[in-house]
Amino acid sequence: MDVDVASAPIFIDLGYERGEPPTYGSPGYSTMPRWVPVSMLAVLVLLFAGASAGPVKSPLSTVFQLSVGPSDGYALTERGSLLAQSYGQLSSYDLRTGRLSWVAGESTPSYRLRTVGNLVLMRPLAIGGGDPGTTAVSINTGANRWARTGNVVTVPGSTTLLGVSGLRSVTTGNVRRVTGTVDAIDPYTGATLWTVVVPGTAVLVGVPGPGDEGGRMLLIRDDQTATLQDLSDGSVLAAGKLPQADYGTDNPVVAGGEILLRHPGAVSAELSAYDPATLKQIWTIPVAGTFAAESCGDIACLISAHGLIGIDPATGDRLWSRPGWSTIEQEGRVFVAYAGGQSADNPVGVVDPDTGAIQVRLNGWRPVPGSGGEDALLVTRTGAAGARTMVAVARPGDMQPRLLAPLPAGTGDCQAAPGRLVCRSMYGQLVIWAYGKV
Repeated sequence: MDVDVASAPIFIDLGYERGEPPTYGSPGYSTMPRWVPVSMLAVLVLLFAGASAGPVKSPLSTVFQLSVGPSDGYALTERGSLLAQSYGQLSSYDLRTGRLSWVAGESTPSYRLRTVGNLVLMRPLAIGGGDPGTTAVSINTGANRWARTGNVVTVPGSTTLLGVSGLRSVTTGNVRRVTGTVDAIDPYTGATLWTVVVPGTAVLVGVPGPGDEGGRMLLIRDDQTATLQDLSDGSVLAAGKLPQADYGTDNPVVAGGEILLRHPGAVSAELSAYDPATLKQIWTIPVAGTFAAESCGDIACLISAHGLIGIDPATGDRLWSRPGWSTIEQEGRVFVAYAGGQSADNPVGVVDPDTGAIQVRLNGWRPVPGSGGEDALLVTRTGAAGARTMVAVARPGDMQPRLLAPLPAGTGDCQAAPGRLVCRSMYGQLVIWAYGKV
């Protein structure tokens, strides 16, 4: 009988009585799974990468800091300098490097430092009701240039300074109520160029000249007679009589190159515009329900209990209306709208005053005085009690401010300059930080 033999190999298990095969102890190939070395290498790469990266660097870096008194003034100049007064000694520092430029001699501490042209104007605190006078210091060297009695004010568009005696009140704008005399001052020597005698009182308004002819001085006396005078020689360029009105530090105002006066009309309050070169009336519109006018960039704004109205100062035409707004203020090169009264309690946002459009909503962020450079605005925000103050950058076109960093606890009284933030600390230091573009 034929027998079928299977062609597949046959294995016979002989057991381990005769010992293990030699390849069991030292196989000729790796017995470790292939994924193990790859995983170990990935873990090592992550560990070394994390160690080399280090902590995240803050966008704010300290450039330098100074010791100052709690009431010592400081100011930032357009030339990139920091002027700081420490216990009566005025010093100038380069904001970029912190290098000391000059130190002026000892003087009485000033409550405010003002810069105009190549001068720093210093007016000390009045003690005992006397006149502390005004001292001019060179912004380039720190040398005293001149000193004189009374207060010294500036006129936009002109290098001529005005010395005012018996100053009744001062505002942040270009309108002041004066009495006594008004002296035109040579900014280089401090000498009086010409004088106007003011019987009673008068409202002094700085008015821009046509083209590049520089600023002019408008004086409106108690009997409503007005004179427009050239600041170089005091000559009268135009004169006339204005309507009876509540003249003060906010009336009239200069907006868009025109003089705007709010005054009583036949039926209700009216607003009239006057040519700054001839004092001739240009237009008149009714403004019932409003209580003030102000400059809003190149246009004018009417303030009412219901909101803000933008008008064209050349024609009196209404441009826009924003309920709830109370004022628009300029910070550096941008404009900020506020709500809830004429104070910086409730910033609405960075706005375009020509159209009334909101460019960046602030939503609780508060502007830092000064300029962040170009169209940037530095803003701060304080959280709940004990929380640190945050600083951010707001630029037109962004949905919201871009966060920079938190400030140390107890930081305040800040001012901004392009690429720099200057603040007082709770430890009596004036700290200067640098920050990059966000």
